[in-house]
Amino acid sequence: MTRVVVDLSTIDLDNCHREPIHVPGHIQPHGALIAFDLRGRLTHASRNAGNVITSLPKPGQGLPITFPDSEAAFWAAIAAALRDAETGRESAPLTMELASEERVFDVVLHTYDGRVIVELEQRAARDQDLAAFALLAHRSMGQMRSRRDISTMLSEAVETVRKLTGFDRVMAYRFHQDDSGEVVEEVRVPALEPFLGRRFPASDIPVQARALYVRNPLRLIADVHDEQVPIDAHDPTDRALDLSYSVLRSVSPIHIEYLKNIQVGASMSLSIVVNGRLWGLIACHHGVAHRVPYAVRMTCDVLSHVLSSSVQSAVERLAAKRRLAAVEVRKNLTELLLGSDDFATAFPDMTDALGSVMSFDATLCSYGGLMSCDALPKESAAQLLHWLDTAEQDLIALHESAKLPEALRLALQPFCGFMALCIDRVNRGWIVLLRREQIETIVWSGIPAKLERIGPLGARLTPQGSLAEWRQTVEGTSVAWDDADRVIAHDLMESLARAGAARAARMEMARAQLLAVLGHDLRDPLQTISMMGLMLEQGSPDRHAGYGKRISTSIGRMQRLIGEVFEMSRLRAGLGLGLNCVPGDVSALVRGLVEDAHLAHPEVAIFTELPPFLHADFDADRMSQVVNNLISNARNHGVAGESIWVRLADEDTMVVLRVANMAPPIEETSISTLFDPFKPRSIRNVRNPGGLGLGLYIASEIAKGHGGKLEYSHDGTRVTFTVSVPKRR
Repeated sequence: MTRVVVDLSTIDLDNCHREPIHVPGHIQPHGALIAFDLRGRLTHASRNAGNVITSLPKPGQGLPITFPDSEAAFWAAIAAALRDAETGRESAPLTMELASEERVFDVVLHTYDGRVIVELEQRAARDQDLAAFALLAHRSMGQMRSRRDISTMLSEAVETVRKLTGFDRVMAYRFHQDDSGEVVEEVRVPALEPFLGRRFPASDIPVQARALYVRNPLRLIADVHDEQVPIDAHDPTDRALDLSYSVLRSVSPIHIEYLKNIQVGASMSLSIVVNGRLWGLIACHHGVAHRVPYAVRMTCDVLSHVLSSSVQSAVERLAAKRRLAAVEVRKNLTELLLGSDDFATAFPDMTDALGSVMSFDATLCSYGGLMSCDALPKESAAQLLHWLDTAEQDLIALHESAKLPEALRLALQPFCGFMALCIDRVNRGWIVLLRREQIETIVWSGIPAKLERIGPLGARLTPQGSLAEWRQTVEGTSVAWDDADRVIAHDLMESLARAGAARAARMEMARAQLLAVLGHDLRDPLQTISMMGLMLEQGSPDRHAGYGKRISTSIGRMQRLIGEVFEMSRLRAGLGLGLNCVPGDVSALVRGLVEDAHLAHPEVAIFTELPPFLHADFDADRMSQVVNNLISNARNHGVAGESIWVRLADEDTMVVLRVANMAPPIEETSISTLFDPFKPRSIRNVRNPGGLGLGLYIASEIAKGHGGKLEYSHDGTRVTFTVSVPKRR
């Protein structure tokens, strides 16, 4: 066979990424190649083809009419492929044998890009026990299909490939988000240095090479010292012959140099393709030339397809489990947003569930003027929110702090990455999941950067000279957000955005109703005051006291209505209630308020269980609002004529107040919004016609302002509202 030397002098790493490796114009020398157009004319032939095929037609001519009997089946197969192509019928690649003199060739025929391409690969002289190989492969494939753990699949795959092929080293190579790869499984001869855990840079496999790995999953380089055989075209102006699916396709010169530099004499790779993307490789290295028979390679090819299918099933199982959990989290967060007025402060209760589907180290949630942040100072959180408000995207995923402004980068330390979801621009609604800086030492096989050095071809940009271990410390980055993270975040963001819009519409309707009721209820006392003022001007002095009392009552009602609306507005604006907590006796406060309530409503029996003293830090005025509100609520909504129970207890570090009354349970559908403002059912309620439905909302916010909470329960006969606040701030 005639061999020619490919000129490498103009090839470097920079143009390697643009090299058209699918149309190399050469094949490896252990075979021959011919190609026909769909009219049956010979368009291409490797220069050694005439040494293999005795009846080879001349360039531009059709199939031969006469040929030796040994080539009859060969030409018949090509004729059949041409008929299939002419009729538009899709034919599968064909494999057969051809005997030429004392040599036997494996013939591989396929149709692609308007050509019927025929490759003839000479079999090795040594006899192969193919039955034993088939049995080994069959057993391995059966085991692989039953595995659920990806690591076990890869471990068994590298063991089987090494037994089938005899390579010195067989590695399972898995790609990361940045397209660098890592050796995750390895078998090798003892004399070789282990590569397990080594990282290889993304530049080792250019983009066009990755595309070929997906289309044609098996690649053999039998001998890096082979001189490639040119393919001659009948018409030099015709388009280049595409060898994407060829088994003899020649090797990129830059890759040959790379293999020589790392002292590899032969290599083979099997692609692991998941969802149409190159997920990993089974990479094989040998110190000297090593040609694996075509039949064994095809067994490995089938093995790689089974491995790809098994890995994809495992990946999809994990993804489906994660998606299912994400649906439940999304449902719960949506319900929380729809049913809670303080989504931001309630959000931390959901972070454990969210953490089961997305990993993060801290959270920030902002909504409607309220904010909660975990492990992040409030000043830093405010700075991040300000930066997010200026961003155009609604979903932002970063894992490199260098992409942030310097001031923000410093403020966020030790966090370097975050996923930010905008759920409501109007209400400044953001959910931010943060990841800490991951300072890691990557063990590269050789220096990953492209370096200008003296290579085998002189001074130029050359591939790395060895796979010697090289350690790199990476700072300023977090674990990158993967595609599944982005999908889950996008779905969550859209669901919460829809819920926020629905909630805003509902609250706007309730707000309009509240304002209408407020206007009506303020008009009545104003009219009373106006009338009493006119009567004071005209009436007798002995009736002035009665008029003054009615004016005072009307003013008190107006003050209460306006006060509730004012406090609700402060809370909705995120201004808080301005608590002034000082040490005091909670027991004395509650006792006095119960006595006042009894004097005002002597018809209602109020039973108390109060300790003699219970000292705590609290705002007396605000806590009075809570107690008065709960007693009033029990009087207005309890069963008429039944008693009210007020119990105060010292429970470890907490002050616990319980106010109970006889009443049926609150409807399940109403419990989730019990402490929300603008509840339509609470406005002009027949049991409390003078209320605006804001009392429980304000009481709950006061409890939260003290670091505690307000809760509802029902024991079968009685409704109980429980306030729990810490004794010490």
